[in-house]
Amino acid sequence: MYLKKSKRSSGRIYLSIADGYRDKERRHTRTVTIESLGYLDELQKQYDDPIAFFEQKVKELNEQKAMKKAPIVLSFSPNERLLINTDNRKNFGYAAFSKIYHELELDNFLKNRQRHSKEEYDANAIMKLLVFSRLLYPASKKKTYENRDIFFERFDFSLDDIYRCLSFFNKHSDALQLWVHEHIKSLYERNTNLVYYDVTNYYFEIDEQDELRRKGVSKEHRPDPIVQMGLFMDTNGIPITYKLFPGNALDKTTLMPMLRKIQHDYSLGRIIVVADKGIITGDNIWYTLSAGNGYVFSYSVRCADKEFKKYVLDENGYTYRGDSFKIKSRLYPREILVTTTKGKKMKKAVDEKQVIFYSEEYALKAKYERAATIEKAKDLIKNPAKYNRATSYGASKYVKNLIFDEETGEILESARQHLAFDEERLKEEEKFDGYYAIVTSEYKESDDKIIEMYRGLWKIEESFKITKSDIESRPVYLSLKEHIDAHFLICFISLVIVRILENRLNGKYSVSAILESLAKSSCSYIQENYYLFDFNNDVLEDIGKELGIDFGKKIMTLGEIKKILGEVKKMTFPLQLLDKNRKPESLHFKGLMGFFYPFLLQKSGNL
Repeated sequence: MYLKKSKRSSGRIYLSIADGYRDKERRHTRTVTIESLGYLDELQKQYDDPIAFFEQKVKELNEQKAMKKAPIVLSFSPNERLLINTDNRKNFGYAAFSKIYHELELDNFLKNRQRHSKEEYDANAIMKLLVFSRLLYPASKKKTYENRDIFFERFDFSLDDIYRCLSFFNKHSDALQLWVHEHIKSLYERNTNLVYYDVTNYYFEIDEQDELRRKGVSKEHRPDPIVQMGLFMDTNGIPITYKLFPGNALDKTTLMPMLRKIQHDYSLGRIIVVADKGIITGDNIWYTLSAGNGYVFSYSVRCADKEFKKYVLDENGYTYRGDSFKIKSRLYPREILVTTTKGKKMKKAVDEKQVIFYSEEYALKAKYERAATIEKAKDLIKNPAKYNRATSYGASKYVKNLIFDEETGEILESARQHLAFDEERLKEEEKFDGYYAIVTSEYKESDDKIIEMYRGLWKIEESFKITKSDIESRPVYLSLKEHIDAHFLICFISLVIVRILENRLNGKYSVSAILESLAKSSCSYIQENYYLFDFNNDVLEDIGKELGIDFGKKIMTLGEIKKILGEVKKMTFPLQLLDKNRKPESLHFKGLMGFFYPFLLQKSGNL
């Protein structure tokens, strides 16, 4: 602010307090009147030296302004209108994700990989736009590009650059996943003694299949071509690595390729793999054990042999925990079939612990979930013309004499008159409601510990739900295989970042609540480079405390906002890393990465 002296046409001097600022819209300096004081000759009647008096006042106002204590005075015309296509809304919540993005040094990885390439686009800027948008405003690549001005970052690239950069991302996908893993291991002391594995699939709204996008068993019961994704996750629910498989690949065929990848590249030592019953095969068990690892797999009671079913239903050996939960276990040598190098099957014996437990709550849940399927089966029998192979999914197992046309998938006309409900099938299934079985190599662990290990699998199932609902990773509007893989790399990085934030908040808030709050943490340009914020809640308050970002200010200048966004790009450390006997500044991450960087280059083939 300064004392402005204006000479009027009458020759008199008029004094006012004015301020100058850089107009961010018109990109030039503007002057605004803060306070009109009056004509100098009239002010001289009130003050001995009005210029000295008001210059002192300006000095005090500037000091208050520097200390952010001066009131902000803005003036608006009641007739002021917005120009066509005006969009003054900006998101500020992405600052939280930017901080974690830079703590993982994703910017350094991309800049180093692009340093000797011929691409003119900025791969780091493109990755930031795609990741931040995927988390806060998920949309197609085209829509994301069109909405890029929602952030305060400078994104000086074209939509074509984004598509070209997807190939670059795909080229370095494996190395980037490894880079992220090493940083998480260093920053958060990642525990990988126990790892969770699961498979899901993502659909494509296309008619023709190709080598990757194939029709298979869709988790969402859709007829569209799909791709399969195998994902490893640590005990905190943070993803470790992923791999895509053709849509017609069976879940059980994906574990061994993923184990080879994680064992060869990630140097995890001995791990215990936790997975659902869709993964359990003799080959997977034998391969896991042969690599020196362990397993905790769920085991299908209904698909087991008669001896196992008899053991499950036998009341002997069960220990009751209250009236609604019981548990028992045994050490048991089980024969499994293993495929030889010549493709033949041979029997192998594995010593494993089998843990059986029953929950009345699970039994009631199974009965409730089956009720809708039974109703569907009965309707199918009454109205077979309404159904085909795809739409009868789940209900068909309760219908006798059901035959589909191999080409059309329709129920054969000749079979429609002979359909009947399979009561025996229903009774056999009901016998095992509430019973669950787990088989494991970790026979020294207690039954409760093994169940605890297995129950952690819900975290990876939740991660898949996050990618499909919150991050909206499907349907995928890409056709080139390398672009598809790059899309899922972006989803993977996004999931890692939000899971890290969720963990740093000690699981107090769901991922949905975190994403919704940060998306609402936005502001609007009002005047003189001031932005008005209109949302705050407990989630933002806790995120701000954890990351050192103030989400509670109602008004900030563009300079203040840019300062915060600049600060989050500087390397800082989570509290877990700090030695209690040393000052925080005694740790320097560049030195720490001096150890890891040659290792990472060697792994990726650049040395």
